[in-house]
Amino acid sequence: MSVGPEVFGEDYLHFYELRLTDEVSDRQADLLWGLLDLRPDARVLDVACGHGRIANRLAARGARVTGLDADAFFLDRAREDAAARGVDVEYVQGDMRRLPWEARFDAVLLWFTAFGYFDDEGNSTVVRMLWRALREGGCALIDVNHLPWILAHLQRQAFMRRDADVLLDDFVWHPDTSVMETQRVVVRDGAVRETPYSIRMFMPVELCDLLVGAGFARVELLGPEGDPLTPDDRRVIALAHA
Repeated sequence: MSVGPEVFGEDYLHFYELRLTDEVSDRQADLLWGLLDLRPDARVLDVACGHGRIANRLAARGARVTGLDADAFFLDRAREDAAARGVDVEYVQGDMRRLPWEARFDAVLLWFTAFGYFDDEGNSTVVRMLWRALREGGCALIDVNHLPWILAHLQRQAFMRRDADVLLDDFVWHPDTSVMETQRVVVRDGAVRETPYSIRMFMPVELCDLLVGAGFARVELLGPEGDPLTPDDRRVIALAHA
């Protein structure tokens, strides 16, 4: 299934901006810059760029950044933030399964659980599109939940609260398909909104196989701080070399 702006739009940002602080985003941009070995004037594609919190920070360091997202609300916020920071980022509305670029970028990133929202064919297409968009010798970086950790700490529900507003997620894990089904309920400004969505999750070796199958030469599996992956890591970063 595809995930639309009703899941990752204004409600999402209303709650998650409490976690995605400037300090967190600055630290993640530093990590990305180092992992991808970026230099000023490097061409970078941020897929599922959201409201531009990473793209605009990389641009402020001198990278030539393009951001793609399906959500017009996010892109408007990204452009506003870019203007406020005085940086130039090309923002494009589109589907990550149909990236229009070939051999253009030095680095491509899918950051903060922006992968796995389609069926297996769609997810495979996304990875092939990342490889296709890269120049020879470029790198792709994917950051997702570390499935072994998730299964070891599986919870039925999770919620976030901002003042009187509440976001509640109900989870159902399907081991036969490795899909986490979520029913999201948002109670905000006196209104209740319910939205289902699901995400295909991957064991680290599956993620490696998917990337190599798409054409990448090798893949490094890292923890959330860029160190070698361990069983105790909550997230996994796949750094794939074209």
